[in-house]
Amino acid sequence: MYQIRKLVGRINLTLEWKKVGADYIACLTGGEEHVGAVAVGFYDVSSGRASSSVITNPGHREINIALLGAKVFSEASRSTSVFIVGIHLDKITKKEIGEIVSASEKMIDELSVIIHEGF
Repeated sequence: MYQIRKLVGRINLTLEWKKVGADYIACLTGGEEHVGAVAVGFYDVSSGRASSSVITNPGHREINIALLGAKVFSEASRSTSVFIVGIHLDKITKKEIGEIVSASEKMIDELSVIIHEGF
């Protein structure tokens, strides 16, 4: 299992991933870990494009992070990926939400670079 860690204000974010056959699984968590959203990313070899679909746990807001993570991961790896997100912080502010989303996007970009380099 590989991982990227980032401290963002009051919360530690962890992005872990591993190869499963020709595919990948990744999990981005922080605070009280849980499964808030699960996205599957697909890579179409003929078009060279990736897409993703998501399922969310009712009341959770990780949908956009999961969709982005699965799409970027599949594009970078040129394979199918599963991207799980579960981030919870009690009494979170709008500012903290923005910081967590921004940090999550940067972690996903960093993962993309690592995958391109063939971790």
